[in-house]
Amino acid sequence: MEPRPGRAAWPLTCLLLLALRGGPGAGAPRPGQDFELRQPQDKVSVMAGETLTLNCTTSQGGPVGAVKWLKGWGSGNETVYGQTGSFTRVMRAVEGSDTDFTIRIRDVHPEDAGTYYCVKFRKSLLGYEVFLRGNGTEVSVRAKPTTPVVSGPGRRVGPGQSVPFTCTAGGFFPKDISVKWLKNSAPVSAQQPQITPEWMKSSYNMSSTVTMMLQEDDVHSQLICEVQHPTLTAPLRGMYQLSSVLRVPPRVRVVPDPPSPVEVNKTVNFTCHVEGFYPGEVAVTWLENGTEMKAENISGPVKMQQGLFALRSLVEVQATEEKNRSVFTCRVVHDAQDPVDRSTTLWITTPAEKKMTDRLQTDNSLLIYSVVGVVCTVLALLVAAILYLIRAKQSKGKSSPSARLHEPEKSSEATTQESDPNNLTYADLNFDRERKAVRRMVEMSQQSEYACIQTSQAPASDDNLTYADLDMVHLSKAPRRPAPCPEEAGSEYASVQIPRK
Repeated sequence: MEPRPGRAAWPLTCLLLLALRGGPGAGAPRPGQDFELRQPQDKVSVMAGETLTLNCTTSQGGPVGAVKWLKGWGSGNETVYGQTGSFTRVMRAVEGSDTDFTIRIRDVHPEDAGTYYCVKFRKSLLGYEVFLRGNGTEVSVRAKPTTPVVSGPGRRVGPGQSVPFTCTAGGFFPKDISVKWLKNSAPVSAQQPQITPEWMKSSYNMSSTVTMMLQEDDVHSQLICEVQHPTLTAPLRGMYQLSSVLRVPPRVRVVPDPPSPVEVNKTVNFTCHVEGFYPGEVAVTWLENGTEMKAENISGPVKMQQGLFALRSLVEVQATEEKNRSVFTCRVVHDAQDPVDRSTTLWITTPAEKKMTDRLQTDNSLLIYSVVGVVCTVLALLVAAILYLIRAKQSKGKSSPSARLHEPEKSSEATTQESDPNNLTYADLNFDRERKAVRRMVEMSQQSEYACIQTSQAPASDDNLTYADLDMVHLSKAPRRPAPCPEEAGSEYASVQIPRK
């Protein structure tokens, strides 16, 4: 079938028109070839809670497609802002602009930290694909730590016990943080804080522990955890009252008035003093021989100056004969702890027993006085006797003669004569003239020879009396020495010869 005239001319006409308009294949520029996208910020730091501004501008024209902001790149990216859709905290800086795609993110959270990209998309056969993207802006969010919280043990403890306390704070960035502990105003040593990242967040948590030994006067004490961070102009403080974990048990005593023994039918007031306890929760009951009795007067706890509490409980008892030797007990239960019991016994006396008791007390007093008098007399006699003996000894020492014994030095010749059986032993005596009764005494021993020398019958004048007493005199075995010449004045010289036994 032959073609109709004129139909072959239409394709040639279309090609001619395309060539004249500069269509594809004729060297015309492709769409978006001169398109530019500018993302000037490399790094941005912002405080948590503030507004983050991310800048992005483009040139006019470009392929068909939207401009979006993405957080992160790759499979895990997140669309922060797009030209379509709803975004709660994100808005355009210039609404409706075709070239300014700057966005603002309100109330920034620490988890908003990351890298943000401004991206131009274009339409393709498969949908939309990335046409051009910026270099990315790295965003860091500086976050202040939360107010420190100090926690203690879950139960009360008594004075002298060591307990741990923990300080925690979180949600801060960067990681650098310091912790200081104080008791009132005095520093307390503690362990290094433990810093860990928060789960799925770009912030950190901190935990610090300190061990304290509690004292009675810690009722008013305060434990302080002080945290310092680069985002803070002044440190944050967490406080803990040590009274919330302290328990001070009471001191309990029972005082009878009047004290036992008491006369029959007298009224006795038993007072239970409960002192120095904390906290103020306390219960007081009275027991008579193990049976609970009613207390007439129980005062409420009174806070003392040091912060501890005290109270008194009074019970009146009629001292009848059947109550003699009854045991009255004050039972105190403090802060739901084990009870504390303090007891006293009521002793009752009849008038006759009282007189006998008074008489016994009087007799005992007289006996004590008598014993004290006898002891004092004996001590005085002993002191007098000692003084007399000391004085007698002193007077005897002044009147006794002095005797000097001279033992000749042993010579070598004397040494050689020791074995001679005919050897004689001599003693030289020098003594002063002095009046003294003559004593005669001869004693024998294996190691000493004794002699008592008396002159001939004493003349009428005592001045001519010469005597000497020899006691335990060691006699020299040296050869006999001649008498000194001239003789010493005021002395008699005697040479005694004693045959060896």
